[in-house]
Amino acid sequence: MALETEIRSALSELSPEHLEVINESAKHAGHAGDDGSGESHWRIVIKAEKLQDMTRIARHRAIHAALGPDIIGRIHALAIDIQ
Repeated sequence: MALETEIRSALSELSPEHLEVINESAKHAGHAGDDGSGESHWRIVIKAEKLQDMTRIARHRAIHAALGPDIIGRIHALAIDIQ
């Protein structure tokens, strides 16, 4: 399964109203953290009611928890934009 699909599936537990999963790995080819997989750098744009009443840190923790250690362990860089 492609990592993008896994990320989308994992974040579905937050019931997002809006979700973009953007692979930015090509922008970082040859840089530190590029493992050659083409799936090392990601950006998530998300809007979810479950995140609205949380602090910024709590929101990021909730997203990391939803993704879980397996997915997080395969990502070098994760940018999170919460709307």
